[in-house]
Amino acid sequence: MDIYPMFRKRVLEVTSIAVAVIIWEIIARIINKKYILPSFIQVVEAFIKLVQEGELYLDILTSLNYFIIGIGVAALVGIPIGIMMGWFKKVNRAVDPLIEMVRPIPPLAWIPFAILWFGLTKYAAGFVIFVGAVFPILINTYMGFKNTPRVLVESGKVLGCLKNHDIILRIALPSALPHIATGVRVGMGVGWMCVVAAELFGVSRYGIGWKIWHWNDLHHMDLVLTYMLILGFIALTIDRVFRFIVQNWWLKWQEGVIV
Repeated sequence: MDIYPMFRKRVLEVTSIAVAVIIWEIIARIINKKYILPSFIQVVEAFIKLVQEGELYLDILTSLNYFIIGIGVAALVGIPIGIMMGWFKKVNRAVDPLIEMVRPIPPLAWIPFAILWFGLTKYAAGFVIFVGAVFPILINTYMGFKNTPRVLVESGKVLGCLKNHDIILRIALPSALPHIATGVRVGMGVGWMCVVAAELFGVSRYGIGWKIWHWNDLHHMDLVLTYMLILGFIALTIDRVFRFIVQNWWLKWQEGVIV
């Protein structure tokens, strides 16, 4: 393994972040108003304070709990429906108008029904995240199955896959896995963005999104910015872990696939 290109890549990444931080610090010092733009140093101090108080861990765990509920249900619902729509034309004709009618509705618009159906519980927050995540998963799964190469299906039949469920499991599903992985990845990104909205209506005293609104009301913008950066850092971590899992296990048989 050639270490030098990797080292150069890391140096570039660290340098770009360092430059952004320096520019941020200079602008914050010029403005010199903490409630408009806290400096990098003030945000670091706020982060250390949160860590020492211990609430930050509860906030992160609470948000991750909502996220896992939402993304888990989205995968359980989106993948089977996407398979059915992609493989059976009649199902697609019946379900597609409903999907296209509901899909453009923003997750925020579902908050009243989330509260009505689930109350102020973690399931209400999970439902809002589910609404944001399910459609990217469903659509990508549908596209993966719809675009299964005909030559693979015919080859499968020649080799003995004559029943529909055999062709789906042995031919179409492996062929569609890159699309499904992309859908899950996009869905997780959208779902994580919905965390702030899902915690907006106060299902708990903890949670990253809830704390952003809480500290905003108290005009502690250094804490608001700290939680925003934590939100972005966790999203980056989730994405990197998922990509690692996909590239090293899920799609290891497909070298060069980018998800």
